[in-house]
Amino acid sequence: MPTPRAVLGCLLVLAPLARAAPDAGRPDAGPAAPAVTPDVMVRYAPPPLEPALAQRIQHLLDVRSPSNAQLSPDGKQLFFTWAVTEVAQVWRLDGPGRFPVQLTGGDDPTELVDVAPDGSFLVVSRDRNGEENPGLYLLRPGGGALEPIQHVAKARAIFQAISDDSKFVYFRANDVKADAYVLYRTEVATRRREVVFEQEGLWSLAGLQKNGHLVLSKMVGHHLDEVFDLDPATKALTPLFGQGEREGYSVDLGARDELLVLTAKLGEFRRLYRWRAGSLEPVTPELKADVERFLVDPTRTRITTQVNEGGFTRLKAFDAKTFKPLPVPALPSADHVRAGESTPDGRYQVVRLDLGTTPNVTLVLDWKKGTATPWLEASLPELDPAQFVRPALEHYPARDGTPIPMFVWRPKACAAPCPVVVNFHGGPELQSRAGFNELAQLFVGEGFVYVEPNVRGSDGFGKAWLHSDDGPKRLAVITDIEDASRHIRAAWAKDGKAPRVGIMGESYGGYAAMLGLTMFAGAYDAVVEMVGPSNLVSFLENTAPYRRAMRISEYGDPVKDRDALLQLSPVTYVSRAQAPLLMMQGANDPRVPVSEALQMLKALEPKGQPNQLYVFPDEGHVMQRHSNKALLYGHAVRWFETHLKAP
Repeated sequence: MPTPRAVLGCLLVLAPLARAAPDAGRPDAGPAAPAVTPDVMVRYAPPPLEPALAQRIQHLLDVRSPSNAQLSPDGKQLFFTWAVTEVAQVWRLDGPGRFPVQLTGGDDPTELVDVAPDGSFLVVSRDRNGEENPGLYLLRPGGGALEPIQHVAKARAIFQAISDDSKFVYFRANDVKADAYVLYRTEVATRRREVVFEQEGLWSLAGLQKNGHLVLSKMVGHHLDEVFDLDPATKALTPLFGQGEREGYSVDLGARDELLVLTAKLGEFRRLYRWRAGSLEPVTPELKADVERFLVDPTRTRITTQVNEGGFTRLKAFDAKTFKPLPVPALPSADHVRAGESTPDGRYQVVRLDLGTTPNVTLVLDWKKGTATPWLEASLPELDPAQFVRPALEHYPARDGTPIPMFVWRPKACAAPCPVVVNFHGGPELQSRAGFNELAQLFVGEGFVYVEPNVRGSDGFGKAWLHSDDGPKRLAVITDIEDASRHIRAAWAKDGKAPRVGIMGESYGGYAAMLGLTMFAGAYDAVVEMVGPSNLVSFLENTAPYRRAMRISEYGDPVKDRDALLQLSPVTYVSRAQAPLLMMQGANDPRVPVSEALQMLKALEPKGQPNQLYVFPDEGHVMQRHSNKALLYGHAVRWFETHLKAP
């Protein structure tokens, strides 16, 4: 049965931070009030954009492509998520190149999560106002009203699987305790819900074994899992592997009575193994790259894997019994080839191609005939893809000599030295990659050089790199943020004149941007931060309970590591701030509450420098609505136009 895949993770202790000493009288980090009052919403409402800029951004945001595509069991229909309207909704396509039919609507983002093996229903997930407390619903392939599985206020219902006979939908929910997941299953015919497993912890369903046992995964930290066998009849829970190891695992059932396991436990990079008799035996070859995802088709005859080669994604296939490589049907050259689910007979499989200068196109592989048929093209209204630029993979030196990779998009023309915008990714354990990037194309089109670094702590470069910033170790590598600006000013100067450099980011990237403003004051000339924490202690105290354990494993414990967390908090160094700051935040953000932005704004008020906050009333941590995303991007461009291009 189809199951979601966990992605795994990575350690390097380097020179101590040279500029980490905090200012005297650093702020207390007691809990901040996360509630957003009506006067805050009115005071910080984002204003409309200047019409010409709004139109340019609108054109770029109209470049869209579907996602989450999955075939009907007979391979004749394709269901997918598409944000061609104001928010994402579920659509159906009745053949290659046919006109799509919209199946869901309204103001709430709705996504396809699975198709029943017998084709009788879809499972979709719907969220409200960016709260990240989604509910699950059944949807008939022909359309009609959504049929609730579970949608409870202030609780998350997360899809896990559909049974092979299509009789049951498995899901997990934190409706009993906010910081723990209960595993449920609902009988489709009667809507009767029953508890499958309930115990303290962040539990998920990893797979169903042939003997009827369930494979469960318990997340003990970010990228850290423990795997168990559950006998549903006796409720006996048997540890399999990962207990006490603090390693990452992703699991599914293989062709024989064995588990396939994706992990970096035995090497620097993630590799696929089979687990038998208590040991791991390699399935895929050893690479200096992560196998980041694997899928076993429902007949258990074929394994498809995605390999992350330095920010590019490659598709490889293997026989599920012999583990010998299988030929993949010929595909166009692409920056990323990403695999989707197969039909129940294993014959057809969805793939998405990111060509670099256009967003994803969707094809269907016919493994029997060895063909790849295009089904869905990307939308580029009134735009020529030839105007888009592709990034170059470059590096800059950290102060200890470590080369830091970065993707660089350069405009075809600008007044030298071109102003530069450095965008740090979120996570912090995410990864900037090649491929089509609407934000990069926007800034390049406006005459900026656009840069996305993969500082230490990013995924995709091995365990040492990924875990080098865990907890207080972040103090040793946080200077990668400042070193990006140092390199750009020196290496990209023209006729002795250094470029002006701005910094921006979302989530952890927003945190990095605020460090560029405060801890590394003077490194950047203007700052745009989105939904980032300004104080790591108050952030950990106020983030959603189900996320706290994961975030503590990454940032550190707010009690035990309190001094290091304050030493790493942007608000600690606010007296150093020099550059103008724009902050943007969703009012319903459960991950980084609005209070993080408000306390930074209040701390900066005595300095009298240009600072601005915009709060979006109907958004959470990720901007979902088309109109709000246009405002988010537009105000970022306007801020950098004002503060990087002005004489």
